[in-house]
Parts: sequence; C-alpha cells; structure tokens
Amino acid sequence: MSYRDLVTRPVITLAAVTVAARLPVAMAPLAVVLLVRERPGGYSLGAALAAVYVIGEVAGASLLGPRLKAARARYAMALGLTVGALAFAGLGLGAQAHPLVLGVLAAVAGAAPGAVPGGFRALLTSLVPEDGVAQAFSADAIVSYGVWAASPALATWLALGVDPVVPMVLAAVLMALATAGLWALPVGWPADETDRGGVSMARTLAAVWPLYLTGAAGLSLLALAELVLPALLEQRGIALGWAGPMLAAYALAGAVGAYLYGLRTWPGSPERQSLVLLVAVALVVGASAVAPVAGGIAAALVVAGLLQSGVQIARGLSLKNALPPSAFAAGYSMMYAAVGAGYAASAVLAGVVQSVAAPSTAILAGAALCLVLTAASAVGERRGSRLRARMRLAGAGAEGAAVDGRRDAECGL
Repeated sequence: MSYRDLVTRPVITLAAVTVAARLPVAMAPLAVVLLVRERPGGYSLGAALAAVYVIGEVAGASLLGPRLKAARARYAMALGLTVGALAFAGLGLGAQAHPLVLGVLAAVAGAAPGAVPGGFRALLTSLVPEDGVAQAFSADAIVSYGVWAASPALATWLALGVDPVVPMVLAAVLMALATAGLWALPVGWPADETDRGGVSMARTLAAVWPLYLTGAAGLSLLALAELVLPALLEQRGIALGWAGPMLAAYALAGAVGAYLYGLRTWPGSPERQSLVLLVAVALVVGASAVAPVAGGIAAALVVAGLLQSGVQIARGLSLKNALPPSAFAAGYSMMYAAVGAGYAASAVLAGVVQSVAAPSTAILAGAALCLVLTAASAVGERRGSRLRARMRLAGAGAEGAAVDGRRDAECGL
C-alpha cells in the first residue's frame, strides 16, 4: 500500500482533528511558562506548572485510556477535549490567579484529554486496511513531528509578539474545534470485548510492559536533546542561538525518517526494529555529547531524528501486534503515559547529573540509562513472546477440545 492510498476523506478528517487536538498539547509546557514569566518568581512558577501539566497528561492517559470503550469512544473523547478546552481557557483568563488555582487548571488541562491520543490511534487503525497500517502510522508520525516542530515557535511568537494569554486562548479554541470534528468521524471502531479470552484489561496491558519500557527509553533521549542541548553548546563555547535550529532540524529529520519508514517493508519484526533502532539512537545521542564542534552536534541530532521516528512507528506496530483489538485504545494510551513518564524521568536525571557534572556527562548518563532500559525490554519481550506463544497454543488446544466435544454430542444425536 502507498501513501497515496491513505488520501481518503475519513483519514484526512482524522488528521485534521488530530492536529487541532495535538497542537495545544505541544504548545502547553512552553506556553504556560511564558504566561506567568512576568509574575514574581515567574520562571520557577512556570516550570512548576509545566511539570504539573505533564504529570496530569501521564495520569490522564493511564487512568482514562484503559476505560475508553469502542462503542462510546466519540462521547468520551468529546468530554475530555471539552474539559481540556475549558481548562486552557481558564489558564488564559486567570493568568493572575493564585498559583494553586493555576496548578489545578494545568493538571486538568493535561489529564482531561488523556484518553484522546489512544482513541485516535485505535480509530486510525480501523480506517485503513491491514497492509496500510505501517504507512498510516508513518503519516501520523510525520504530522506529529510537524506539530512539535511548529509549536514552540508559534507559542513564543504569540506570547511575546501579541500577548501571553493568546496561546492559551488558541489552545482552548483548537480543542473545541477538535471536539466538533469528532462528529465528522466514526463513533468508534470495531472491537469485540470477548477477544481477550476472559483476561482482564489490566492483565492484558501488563503483559506488554516491555513495549512501554522502550517507549519510556525513547522519549528519555528526546528529553536529553531538548533540555541539555543549550548547556552543552555553552560548554563547547558555541552560541546558544544554534539550539533552536538544531532542534528544528531534529524534528524535520524525524518527519523525513517517518516518511522513509513507510515507503517499504524493512527486515525483521517491528519488535526487533524498535530495539535495534533505539540502541542506534542512544549511541548517536551519546556521540553528540563528545562532538567538539557545532557541525558534529547538529549532524548527530539529525541522524538521531531520522532513527527516532523509526523507533516510534515500529513500537506502535509492535503494540498493535501484541494486543487484541479491544485493547488497542487502552494500550496506546498506556504507551502515551509511558513516554511521558520517560521524558519526565530523564529531565530529572539530567538536572541531578548537571548539578554535579558537566552537561556532556548528563547526556552520556542518559544514553547509558536508555541502553539499560532497552536491554531490560529485550529480555522481557523474549519472555513475553514465549508466554504468549504458550497461551495461544493452550487456547488452540482448548478450542480443539471444544470442537471435538461438539462433534461427539452431534454424533450422539
């Protein structure tokens, strides 16, 4: 299947609704910092609000995602987006409110739409044929990288060039538009709640924990690239103004990598592709820490972006292969929570290491942590594959026994 085959009305509509819902999320951490920066202790307050927002995202995805049902997906996602829009509007209109009030609004803005990313991914899976899922995930990654590349510049321009409140108002409007756009999409997706064979949703999701671990590892590297890069440039005596173009190049390279991934079928299973590419990304990011000049750092980030998009797509395909359809939305939501947790954990690690060592050491420590998480994921995935194979074999045996029993009963009639 080619990218051209994806150009259908439902897929294009979903892409537009996804952009409207995803852009506020991408703008929020920076926009909330710019919103309160002129208040006393504004930058500290902004950093705290951004952290609360991310925690809200992780909590919302992990708590609301598993409860999203296919038959009622539209209404649940509409409610989440509506509450998120109101929370963003509250942040904009109450910029001078007490920090505790702003913290509650930031947490709600992050948590309320928590089930939406998983729901959109499950909906996308249902809108394309089986042989087009890889291309659909690649196209979704291209859209995602485009949004994340544009959002910092948009938030900064609106906050500094117009008014700090404007990014929040725009976020509220976009989420409201995404809510309305849901009615141009299917109500949900086909899913048989009995396809888990009697296994609870919690146990079904827990069985694929190695994939969540790779998600956390992958986003930990992105956190390193974003948060430690300015300090690394300063350590190397390079102008800080290069940080923006380098991160933009990273995002654009990710979009190119996503496009290339969807052009053909690559060797190995998605699980193996994800692990191999993640190791490569960790090594490349580690190389950026020892590069002495701006060109070397920029080249390492571009290569990391190219490979990171492959990790993201292969991880999504692995999750789809490992879960029954009724658990798709919940699984994708848990992955969203895992990558958010990985980003936050890496940010904390980078801050702790930088307090006692050079920025380059912080990057190397983060890359080493990613390799450890990847190794643990590989071991867990191997054991999980064996367990799932035994479960499938046992299920086939039980089904065969049931069929034989029915035949015996029919013969006795």
